[in-house]
Amino acid sequence: MEQQQFDVVVIGGGPGGYGAALYATSAGLNVALVEKGALGGTCLNRGCIPAKAFLETAAVNRHVAHAAEFGIDSSPPVVNFEVAQARKQRIVDGIVKGLGGLIKSKKITVLDGVGSLGANRTVTVSHPDGSSSTVTGTNVILASGSVPRTIPGFEPSGPVMTSDEVLMLSYVPQRVAVIGGGAIGCEFASTFADLGATVTILEGLPKILPGLDADVANVVLRTFKKKQIDIRTAVKVLGHTPNGAGGTTVHFGAADGDVENLEVDAVVVSVGRRPFSDQLGLQGTAVKVTDRGFVEVDEYCRTGEAGVYAIGDLINTPALAHVGYAEAILVTKHILNEGPMPIRYDRVPWAIYCHPEVAFSGPSEEAAREAGFDVVVAKHHFRANSRAQILGELDGLVKVIAKRNADGTAGQILGVHMVGPWVTEQLSGGYLAVNWEATAAEVAEFIQPHPSLTELFGETVLSLTGRSLNA
Repeated sequence: MEQQQFDVVVIGGGPGGYGAALYATSAGLNVALVEKGALGGTCLNRGCIPAKAFLETAAVNRHVAHAAEFGIDSSPPVVNFEVAQARKQRIVDGIVKGLGGLIKSKKITVLDGVGSLGANRTVTVSHPDGSSSTVTGTNVILASGSVPRTIPGFEPSGPVMTSDEVLMLSYVPQRVAVIGGGAIGCEFASTFADLGATVTILEGLPKILPGLDADVANVVLRTFKKKQIDIRTAVKVLGHTPNGAGGTTVHFGAADGDVENLEVDAVVVSVGRRPFSDQLGLQGTAVKVTDRGFVEVDEYCRTGEAGVYAIGDLINTPALAHVGYAEAILVTKHILNEGPMPIRYDRVPWAIYCHPEVAFSGPSEEAAREAGFDVVVAKHHFRANSRAQILGELDGLVKVIAKRNADGTAGQILGVHMVGPWVTEQLSGGYLAVNWEATAAEVAEFIQPHPSLTELFGETVLSLTGRSLNA
């Protein structure tokens, strides 16, 4: 291929990369997209989408197990995970195909291979057949994403899996150890527990889901215990010994305690992800990479090299697909000199899809107080919500943190934190309130449909005005 010139060359076809390509194209720019694997990146192929498909299978199993409570006679459910795996793959393949068709229809040039950046915004693409080609961009967006972190002694092999391998399972292991009690670890723990596995979480910190508002985290903790998930915190994994029959024995213990042994059929290493900057090249450029592998950028995602940006998991911002989309839009607007506002990363929406779900925007109560805010807090539980009772999903709450006005009343809403049924679908109102810096009195004017789960957000905000309907 002869060297071609584009307005924008994007390296990486995950949410940030394909988001940038599509948005820039819609703005009239000529775009090339370099991707070494399937379009969609980690989120679509090995992360968000397949993991949530498994979570939905787990939810169906949970619903069928409790069907008698709704007057539906059913036999005990039998999990056929090969079918669940095939369903998951159909969903993924369908979305990948649709994404490919959309990109083709937008006349985006897709280059199959590994892209490395050199001087003068020149990108060399190493193709799978051994050939190479070169393209240049007036602007280049680095979006090569991330890969799972591993820990010594637990490299993926046999019963030891990262989030990549576990999503390819065609069976449910009877006994599962999840190393890491963060968002990804809790999603896998919830999935396997709801599918009938015996699950143990091994977390090095004093509690699971560190950084969550304490009231929210406590609801997850209590519900996990109802699922009989064994949560072991403040422990260190020391290694494992395969048993020759497909399983292994995990060795762990507290810093000053005895070593304990846990026999399992599968180990899911879920200790986060690292930026994948390994193959970006960058020789002859002013792009800087930190010791942890993150590309350094400013508030507009600009690197040290003029005309070169970096977005998504490659930079040290919240590793969320929707944040990658937002950064793609920000960069495109900056390229077009449209004066975009930098992203407020402290206010982005977060979603954790374990059961019960977690969603929030803005600081927790603890973080708000540590930041020096005098706050007023209100929280209401789903067990008093009529729709939650109809669903049979009573665990959870909505918590709203607001600034305290000089007269003691609640003012600007700082944070909205939810845990419970379908809260990932309910956060929009709370996110808007936080990001529009709305006051409790203003949001209390919102009319919520009845009966609905979102009424609980409305009730919680209304109570901050000193008046209420049902509380």
